Amino acid sequence: MVRVTRRASGLALGALTAVAHVLLLLPAAGALLVPAARPAVAAAGRRLVGIERTRVTTLLGGADPTAAEPSAPRALRYLAARVPVGLLGGVVLALLVLGAGFAATILWSWVTGTPWLLDDEPATAVTGEIVAYYALSGAVLLYLGLAGATGVVRWERTLLARLLAPSREEQLARRVTELAGTRDAVVAAVDDERRRIERDLHDGVQQRLVALGMLLGRARRHPDRADELVAQAHEQAQRALVELREVSWRVYPAALDTEGLAAALESVAERAPLPVRITCAIHPEPAAAVRAAAWFVVSEAVTNAAKHSGASGVTIEVRTTDGALDVTVHDDGRGGADPAGGGLAGLARRVEAADGTLRVESPPGAGTVIAAHLPGAELQQSHVAATTLHESGFAATGPAHPGRAG
Repeated sequence: MVRVTRRASGLALGALTAVAHVLLLLPAAGALLVPAARPAVAAAGRRLVGIERTRVTTLLGGADPTAAEPSAPRALRYLAARVPVGLLGGVVLALLVLGAGFAATILWSWVTGTPWLLDDEPATAVTGEIVAYYALSGAVLLYLGLAGATGVVRWERTLLARLLAPSREEQLARRVTELAGTRDAVVAAVDDERRRIERDLHDGVQQRLVALGMLLGRARRHPDRADELVAQAHEQAQRALVELREVSWRVYPAALDTEGLAAALESVAERAPLPVRITCAIHPEPAAAVRAAAWFVVSEAVTNAAKHSGASGVTIEVRTTDGALDVTVHDDGRGGADPAGGGLAGLARRVEAADGTLRVESPPGAGTVIAAHLPGAELQQSHVAATTLHESGFAATGPAHPGRAG
């Protein structure tokens, strides 16, 4: 019922705006002959197009082809083309209202036994035979009216989608702009990654190697303590190797290529200091660039949740939908994360570099939701992942990869 009311309201408003456009298009056509008045006509046309966009998308369920303002010729062409459509919608709606009123008077006379108000002859009450006679023709007319209204609604959507859609040249120009922005995002993401790797190496592995060198030097200077110092050096070497493996894993986990995205996400959960629940349902396995971007989003989001949010757990959902990969990471922490902050801004750049979009919702006290939409989840190999539960320090409770236990 709500949908029918919304469609009827859209058609009624469309009829009113069509009448207004008829009254405005004629003066506008004359004003276009005056060069000084053309900017004002173009601005007015764009405002009217904005009103029609809102009406069609909100009330008629249409899809806006572009958020950009159309050129003045395209706006005026759309306004002129939709005039007959709007008037036709008003006529169809008026016929439906008249038919409903006609049927209401007949039913009222029949039920109450009062004379029929629309009878030209001496007023008499409507009988059951008269109701049956008009019911058949009324049902046919109702069907035709509803079909006509549906056709007008589709016509309105089609006009909006086709006449306001950007031209090929505009699409190419917009794509060039997007690619330029994506290139800048790639460069920024690579620079951020290089700085992070340098910081990890300097603060971790490099310090271990310095300590290792000092221990070996002391062992050479103090032969009597050589066994003790060499044992300490061996321990430092083992720690440096572990940290080097961690740095290598954070750069790019080998499991992404060898076992797929689900297995790589398992490694994120296994290394997390808090419980992580993963729901991974991807089929087919996405492309390598999409896998890498998804893993990066999950890894950074879990790290941020563990370090800054005070969360007691993280929930991760990864799904393929209509050729795209949707990644959602939700923690139950304190919220209040700043999307423009360094970490989340770098994450957004990484996602944009993969031609995707990142959404961050972090109301204070209600946790943080990080959602990435990554197009291009192309077929590489058949892969279906099941739901797994990871607890810090525990194995998964179920398989997350075909032929692989959790």
